[in-house]
Amino acid sequence: MQISKLYIVSTPIGNFKDITIRALNALKQVDLILCEDTRTTKKLLVHYQIKKPLLSYHHHSSQKRIDEILTLLRKGKNLALVSDAGTPGISDPGNLLIQKVIEQLDDKVKIVPIPGPSAIICAASVSGFPMDRFLFMGFLPAKKKRRDFFREISQARYPVIFYESPHRILRTLKELRNFLENLDGRYQLVVCRELTKKFETVYRGGIDEVVKKIENDKIKGEFVVICRKNSFRK
Repeated sequence: MQISKLYIVSTPIGNFKDITIRALNALKQVDLILCEDTRTTKKLLVHYQIKKPLLSYHHHSSQKRIDEILTLLRKGKNLALVSDAGTPGISDPGNLLIQKVIEQLDDKVKIVPIPGPSAIICAASVSGFPMDRFLFMGFLPAKKKRRDFFREISQARYPVIFYESPHRILRTLKELRNFLENLDGRYQLVVCRELTKKFETVYRGGIDEVVKKIENDKIKGEFVVICRKNSFRK
């Protein structure tokens, strides 16, 4: 019985040079590439002169699209799954597709991870905080359950990492400051902007200090925020 392969391929979070040789080989060998935004992935493929058909798969993809992908795998096609940036399945709809493949095609498809860039790890590596343990919380809820999110940060024993958009970064940091102001201990932040890109910036300090730095700079690109309470163990 022929076993299809579904490659979970990490792609650069900004700098095209960060892609691995193994990732490039996988993208060259597969029959089709699944991606969030075909326009974004096409730029990467053009840069490396890779010509492969693309099929969109993202957060709003229908069950019909998932069934289409499963059919391709049943037919013996080898596929690669990529996100717009970083590692698929991390704050990304890829995990749902992987779950469906495991449930329906576990003995017919080999799921192959191709490791590489991840904004979480990239930010953690330059934080200067003890990162042998940390809590990753993905993207902050836009409206509901924000207080629950902040409460979880305040109760965490280890550094907390989360993502935020440029449109909400200042609002989020100010809300976080207001939530934490009556709690014991000062909090230190490391906020990373545009990691691996031309205008990569890392802001460090207390919440007020970091807010002022961002207010005086260009608010552009995705942000990775690491929050650490000073009383954490060293």
